[in-house]
Amino acid sequence: MTAARIDGAAEARRLRQEIARQVTAFPQHDRPGLAVVLVGDDPASGVYVRSKARMTAEVGMNSIEHRLPASTEEAELLILIDQLNRDEAVDGILVQLPLPPSIDPLKVIQAIDPSKDVDGFHPQNAGALATGMSGLVPCTPRGALHLLKTAREDLSGLSAVIVGRSNIVGKPMAHLLLAENCTVTLAHSRSINLPDIVRQADIVVAAVGRPEFIRGSWLKPGAIVIDVGINRISEAGAKDRIVGDVAFAEASNVVSALTPVPGGVGPMTIAYLLQNTLDAARRRRGVIGSAQDEAASSL
Repeated sequence: MTAARIDGAAEARRLRQEIARQVTAFPQHDRPGLAVVLVGDDPASGVYVRSKARMTAEVGMNSIEHRLPASTEEAELLILIDQLNRDEAVDGILVQLPLPPSIDPLKVIQAIDPSKDVDGFHPQNAGALATGMSGLVPCTPRGALHLLKTAREDLSGLSAVIVGRSNIVGKPMAHLLLAENCTVTLAHSRSINLPDIVRQADIVVAAVGRPEFIRGSWLKPGAIVIDVGINRISEAGAKDRIVGDVAFAEASNVVSALTPVPGGVGPMTIAYLLQNTLDAARRRRGVIGSAQDEAASSL
């Protein structure tokens, strides 16, 4: 068996094109606005923020960027967030993680207005997802579900194993798959007999943060695999490699479909950040409600 490659980059382009089309429905003076806050000079975060700003502008939204020095005090950052909460030109607020050690990320997340929390990390949004209520859903799980459904639209009744229990990916992914009527197991690196657990799954979502941790021999023939991991491997005398949490070559010979790394879930994360900003803008203007709007915001 040779697995179908789930092309996240292509799906992300299609989603961004649809978002750009929907943004044109807003008056030019009232386009959705996304504010991104970067504290410090982490190189990876800087690249990510620049990419977000570029794609925000490409879909016709207003991109608002705040770059603060690593010496910024927690109180200063909280003041800025309060200003953004009250700014009518801002529909979405994203504070880039990680933050400097002197700043408590939980305090920062809780300070963001839940209606502008386009990362979906605020406890109010997390609680809404867990209880089946309307809220902003974390971007990576939302993108992962989108890619999963390109491989199989109806997931009802399937067995799903998520490897990784973070608040950012694992737990929200479990709630999304439960809503799709899957039978969900939330496993992690300390689960006993983890290969046997994974081997029972029709769907595997890998989000454990360990390079090529899940081997091909762990996987059920014909399963669908969504690899959320992004790991850099350095080898002497060779260029660094970016790999996922799944041993891609091994898995390709066993499963029916899987996402590559890079080019899988990563592009979908930014695309759904834009979708969340669009959803937040609609809700703040009272636009959500029609069948068309609900369908566009269903993932």
